[in-house]
Amino acid sequence: MYVILGGTGQVGGATARALLSDGEDVTIVTREADRAYELKAAGARVAVTDIRDVDALREVFRTGKRAFLLNPPADPSTDTDAEERRNVDAIIAALDGSGLEKVVTQSTYGAFAGEHCGDLTVLHELEQKLRAQPIPAAINRGAYYMSNWAGMVDVVRESGTLPSFFPADLALPVVAPGDLGRIAARRLMAPASDTGVQHLEGPERYTAHDVADAFGNALNRKVVVDEIPRDALEQTFSQFGFSDKAAASYACMTRRVIDGETDMDDEPVRGQTTLRTYIRSVVGDAG
Repeated sequence: MYVILGGTGQVGGATARALLSDGEDVTIVTREADRAYELKAAGARVAVTDIRDVDALREVFRTGKRAFLLNPPADPSTDTDAEERRNVDAIIAALDGSGLEKVVTQSTYGAFAGEHCGDLTVLHELEQKLRAQPIPAAINRGAYYMSNWAGMVDVVRESGTLPSFFPADLALPVVAPGDLGRIAARRLMAPASDTGVQHLEGPERYTAHDVADAFGNALNRKVVVDEIPRDALEQTFSQFGFSDKAAASYACMTRRVIDGETDMDDEPVRGQTTLRTYIRSVVGDAG
């Protein structure tokens, strides 16, 4: 049995579907059973549990042999760093006494020791705490998610403009959530000795211009990039409803990407999904 945290999200869901397609038993951990309807119909079990409930989460872990750990993103109207660090503490505490033989966790390119820089620092803390406990841990550091552009479909469709937090000609390592899930499933099924960090990205790197072209191709219209100035990042996130602390954290992450501080030197494990394929699927799903 494989236990999947974040199983109703894109990466966790893709992990669960990959395992189910290989005939494996899967339990999805979710706070909302309705969100797991499709996976339940595909054969997954559903455990309705708040990951902050350490005892309940440990009991779910005890039903499995391996687990995929994904720290769910906090509501951006909150202090996201503080909320997500509480999640980390609860997940680590629940592993103690769980009897699991291996875990795989989803982390990010550029994770580093520090404070108030969103996933880059929160997920580094998760990595370090996993290394300090006895269960063998495999760490998948993913590149920038293609799905971060999925929420822009309506804006692009209506205005022909793609807002971009990055310079329009900056080539970014990116990856599709489905590829992250398929690779996570492979590491879950690999020997317990398969541990340590792997970097994951798609078949090639893309600029915001490439994203605009992909939207234009899918929507059959001209799409141009609207580059958000570096010094306007906090203000822009605040306009999207982010708290002041969350806006500062997300701006920190964005600037580190722009400055090349999240890149890596080793050869990544590559997914197969191209940007155009992913954007075409997003536009189709949005109608």
